[in-house]
Amino acid sequence: MILQQFYLKCLAHASYIVADEVSGAAAVVDPQRDIDEYLAFASEHNLRIEHVILTHLHADFIAGHLELRDRAGARIHVGAAARTEYEASPLSDGTIIDLGHTPESICLLVFDRAKSATEPHAVLTGDTLFVGDVGRPDLHGLLGWTADALARLLYTSLHTKLLALPDASLVFPAHGAGSLCGRALGTERFSTIGEQRQVNYALKPMTEDAFVAMVTADQPDAPEYFGYDAVLNSRERATLDDTIARELRPLTLDAVLALQRDGAQVLDTRDPADYAAAHLSGSLNVGLGGQYATWAGTVLIPTTPIVVICSRGAERESETRLGRIGFDNVAGYLDGGMLALEHRPDLTRSTTRLSPEVAKAAIDAGEVVVVDVRTPGERATGLIAGSRGVPLSRLARETDSLPTDRPLLVHCAGGYRSSIAASLLQSKGFEVRELAGGIAAWEQAGLPLTTGS
Repeated sequence: MILQQFYLKCLAHASYIVADEVSGAAAVVDPQRDIDEYLAFASEHNLRIEHVILTHLHADFIAGHLELRDRAGARIHVGAAARTEYEASPLSDGTIIDLGHTPESICLLVFDRAKSATEPHAVLTGDTLFVGDVGRPDLHGLLGWTADALARLLYTSLHTKLLALPDASLVFPAHGAGSLCGRALGTERFSTIGEQRQVNYALKPMTEDAFVAMVTADQPDAPEYFGYDAVLNSRERATLDDTIARELRPLTLDAVLALQRDGAQVLDTRDPADYAAAHLSGSLNVGLGGQYATWAGTVLIPTTPIVVICSRGAERESETRLGRIGFDNVAGYLDGGMLALEHRPDLTRSTTRLSPEVAKAAIDAGEVVVVDVRTPGERATGLIAGSRGVPLSRLARETDSLPTDRPLLVHCAGGYRSSIAASLLQSKGFEVRELAGGIAAWEQAGLPLTTGS
């Protein structure tokens, strides 16, 4: 038996190939949308990808099931409760473990018959059970399910199915640390049922009502694109190759400006420091160096055209990673990047970045209003006195609450999210400063933090 994990760090997403070495038949479970690595692995190991399985209709990324169907001839399998536009074979209880934190969700038992025909070697748990956490039940409102109802299905799956497995069964989930599909996902990429039975807070003995109350409370904000992706994963759509072939086209500066005037979103994917130095007025910065897809999906609208500005050679990566979350409405990229604006300084802006010491002096003088875009949990560990907490995930919806009589001094933990926030606020007409290096730089400079909210 072959059981190979593939991990996509930027989305904290794990996918798998399960194969029989003798027959060469293979199944890919929860694939990412760009599928070349699965095809390469299959070729290297003389495997045929005959099946592609979705443990559920994912909300945080677009899966590569249609790509594997079209390029490898794989048959698509989904949970029996899933409703899809494309042809798919339903999976129900028996060779798989049914139910989960979404109604169509399944878990897959993997048997290594060379070792045991009755004891499962591993279970692929999708978003039902993670290392250190369980799936969140609040992501499928657009599909007509309440968080309470899904939490009860999750409780049943965990306690009557997964916890009934042998302690030695390996646990391979669909996501790891950094994913918004749970609250406290561990950094380990696999575990065992026995270990999770001992350490996972959500598997401790408790009543169903207590479990429901726990897993429906205090979940992190989910980007709005999660609902969009969950629906899109059930639909027939263009493959990523066709999408990139259409989108990967250079645009003149005049064409970009015309699209921007017509309402297109301009996404600058360069490093925050480069963006701060000079950028096209009205553009948004989400750098490729961080959780690019997650934050692009948070601040952009998937149905509105997008124009990309990026460093030379980063065009395909910028657009491929948008495609992984189903943002397929890219009109093209600015040919030449910022060099196209070299003789148009009237179209560019910069973002003033303050050192911690200069920022402290401006705060003490009452010259700025501090806006902290970290999460409430991060602020609980220490914050700048007098700062306003507005998590980046909510910022676009809460700009009306921010003052306009003074510049806003924006910060996060290290500078990545604050650059996104500064670009968003600047595009809405606010005068913005940015704390260079975020709270990490503030603390390194020996400046004080307080507690509060």
